[in-house]
Amino acid sequence: MSLLKGKVAYISGGGSGIGKAIAKAYAREGAKVAVSDINVAHGQEVVDNITKQGGEAIFIHADSSKPEDNKRVVEELVAAYGRLDIACNNAGIGGPAALTGEYDIEGWDKVIALNLSGVFYACRYQLEQMEKNGGGNIVNIASIYGTVAAPMSPAYTASKHGVVGLTKNIAAEYGSKNIRCNTVGPGYIATPLLDDNLDDKTKAAIAAKSSMNRLGTAEEVAELVIFLNSDKSSFTNGSYIIADGGYTAV
Repeated sequence: MSLLKGKVAYISGGGSGIGKAIAKAYAREGAKVAVSDINVAHGQEVVDNITKQGGEAIFIHADSSKPEDNKRVVEELVAAYGRLDIACNNAGIGGPAALTGEYDIEGWDKVIALNLSGVFYACRYQLEQMEKNGGGNIVNIASIYGTVAAPMSPAYTASKHGVVGLTKNIAAEYGSKNIRCNTVGPGYIATPLLDDNLDDKTKAAIAAKSSMNRLGTAEEVAELVIFLNSDKSSFTNGSYIIADGGYTAV
């Protein structure tokens, strides 16, 4: 398949989980891929896997919570490939669990810095470059908690609601400039992050809340991102699309 043939694509947090699946899907669809991650070993492993499969990819070490790293990422990928057509801002963390009135201030700042400010920083420099290109396409990864509450996770909920709002603002501002921006809201996805934080009993209970009675896969989220990043969704802009197996439908 070649939905993204000739395109230059970027994915943050591309070293594992959903980001890894998106990076591989980008390459499969013919894009040249720039992968960033704070974990060098994981990010480089994804790039090596893509190149071994005949794709083209580079790794850029970056902390997505820092504005200067987001600026440098765009500079480095443009130096390598000449342009930026597609971006998916995926890097994020869950943060500590506590009631809002007891929430750790440092924990709040860390979650907001990566999950919300980091997405803004990324879009800030991606949009600047895409205007130079004459167009582009951004997908921001939020969560089902961009529309409902995640009790005991106020920072996560606030950050993901913020990403949805930021996306809508970008869509309103840049649609006339041939730049689209949409949000994907994954539900509970079977990733290493979920495995590291939940036991099997808890994961089974969560899966049972979905009408499909299972967790999602990273690859299923990646397919939605590919659709939104491709011309197949050419009239979709400012949308927030949930992929949760029906978790939030009831």
